[in-house]
Amino acid sequence: MPRPQNSVRTAVVLSGGEGIRLLPITKDLPKGLVKVGGKPLLQWVVEWLRENGVTSIVMGVAYLKDHIISYFGNGDRFGVEIKYSIHTVQGGTGEGFSLAIGRYVRDDTFFALNGDQITDLRLGSLLGKHVEKSAIATIAVVHPRLPFGLVKVDRHDNCLGFIEKPILKERFISTGVYVFDRRITRYLPRRGDIERVTFPRLSRFHKLGAYRHPGSFITVNSLRELEEAESQLKGNHLN
Repeated sequence: MPRPQNSVRTAVVLSGGEGIRLLPITKDLPKGLVKVGGKPLLQWVVEWLRENGVTSIVMGVAYLKDHIISYFGNGDRFGVEIKYSIHTVQGGTGEGFSLAIGRYVRDDTFFALNGDQITDLRLGSLLGKHVEKSAIATIAVVHPRLPFGLVKVDRHDNCLGFIEKPILKERFISTGVYVFDRRITRYLPRRGDIERVTFPRLSRFHKLGAYRHPGSFITVNSLRELEEAESQLKGNHLN
């Protein structure tokens, strides 16, 4: 079956956080350069974008930004063009996206992401849902997997069995991968996170779409998640 075509060539990628939950690794290394499966987390993102037809990347950087700029340069050796937008750690994703878009993005529609995920999501499919919904923003969502196993107990307090780290089929979480219409700039906070400010507001106006990603999604926000990601990538086709 042919893959959906992606006509959008620009993405804004944020990689500015301190990665506090990855200490002590991130004491002298930005989160985006923490190695997962043998290469930096942010390199997974850049290569995935290129494979999906995105060749123009605006990278929002803050914490230990010089390390990221030095590693990726202008993007030539990764087959893309990279420009850098510097923001503050305290400004959050709102400031990060707002400055990056204002400085470098001229497209009416573009991808945006937090830059800490490894996935086989096809951006053409995400874009198709965005166009279908006529939304200002569309977020890719997946079913969450509980970090712990569940114990099945009946009303008589008998243990009936165990479910190891189940997937919650009735709930969704954001992957941190989005499509933005340029109108998003009207809703971005000067400081703070778009997940807490922008998206709730758009949802009230019915201008926030969702794309249900059926495939693989790995995120690395803590030492436990880093260990699990290494384990998953050993037997995963993404590696």
